[in-house]
Amino acid sequence: MIKRITGWLVLVPLCVVLVVFTLANRQMVEVRFDPISPLNPLISPVEVPMFIVIYAMLLLGVVLGGVATWFTQGRQRREKRKWRRQAKKLEQEQRQDSETGSGSTKPRLFDAS
Repeated sequence: MIKRITGWLVLVPLCVVLVVFTLANRQMVEVRFDPISPLNPLISPVEVPMFIVIYAMLLLGVVLGGVATWFTQGRQRREKRKWRRQAKKLEQEQRQDSETGSGSTKPRLFDAS
């Protein structure tokens, strides 16, 4: 319940700030995609409200940050999958040993391979 109230206390003012920001930045700006030849561009410039440009760059930054984080965490995900497989294998071995009643005297923690 506290998380829900805290969420509302953060989200409502944030939404109000975003709406005020949007209303304050309605002027049209020209977005150019060809920095090499501004006089004769290959792609014609587009006029959009400034808040759309700012929101689009913010969204692009969030997406690129998420992708970069996903790539850097690849090693940890791989290790986690390995440890899960190892734990599943050990659980199966333990279950088989308990079913047959032939438990070894020394527990095997790691695979010999």
